[in-house]
Amino acid sequence: MRTAFIEEIFRLAEEDANVTLIVGDLGFSVIEKFSARFPQQFVNAGVAEQNMVGLAAGMAMTGRTVFVYSIGNFPTLRCLEQIRNDICYHRAAVTIVTVGGGLAYGNLGSSHHATEDLAITRSLPEMVVVAPGDPVETAWATRALARLGGPAYLRLGRAGEPKVHRDNAVHFELGKAAEIRPGGDAILFSTGAMLSTAVQAADMLLHRDMTLGVMSMHTVRPLDETTVVAAARRVRHIFTLEEHSLIGGLGSAVAEVLAELGGEHARLTRLALPAEFSRTVGSQVHLLGRYGLDPDSVAQRIETTVMKGDGLVG
Repeated sequence: MRTAFIEEIFRLAEEDANVTLIVGDLGFSVIEKFSARFPQQFVNAGVAEQNMVGLAAGMAMTGRTVFVYSIGNFPTLRCLEQIRNDICYHRAAVTIVTVGGGLAYGNLGSSHHATEDLAITRSLPEMVVVAPGDPVETAWATRALARLGGPAYLRLGRAGEPKVHRDNAVHFELGKAAEIRPGGDAILFSTGAMLSTAVQAADMLLHRDMTLGVMSMHTVRPLDETTVVAAARRVRHIFTLEEHSLIGGLGSAVAEVLAELGGEHARLTRLALPAEFSRTVGSQVHLLGRYGLDPDSVAQRIETTVMKGDGLVG
């Protein structure tokens, strides 16, 4: 995803001299080509994220389209007040980009785990929140946010996420979920880099005679409520999958929709990280397995839940 983002913003900068990238003294090995080609559209703000966001807001107010790039919690939690007051309040055309969403920097501990960012950013006025599922969605999301003209948050994996979409020309629209797999027994809404896990789980369940529909909910805000409601009327079980705290992320957003939905509808099960700090040091793969977010565990949880009963609420 990181590489897809850099490649797409390079193309955008070629097309528009107002497209600007600001980094917090990181990204080396991927940003050199951009900084060398577009020195007037690139700033290294140093390890000073609050200043970086204030700088981005000021540049946006002069007509620039700014992308701010850093890792983990640093471009969000460390400078939340500046994002809220400088960017969101002024509806500035700034996209905050986090590389390493969730537990991508697992070995570095909780200070580098971005596990509350979706909850916090989706609560901010004016903010559009996007967590693409693979490199294809990342490229399309970057281009869409450059055209947005307002505050946005783009949550990326660290690197190496597999391509799920087979066609680079996939139709991408902010606020509109993308169907990856059809299915009639249950629907799984996935956000962010968990999309590959969702597809693997669906493949496992297919071998057990269960058809699991997979939807990429790449936009957490505005949520595609129409698709959520349609799914809730069509199947008996809805699942959400995210590498984020159980509180405030995609699962919470879908629950808010279903809580106000009258009549009989699908039961919701949220698959997410517990709302706690990880006290275990380990790789991303190790930690996801520990918290039951690996493909085998996801498939087993879905199968067990569906087999228990009809699941309908109302």
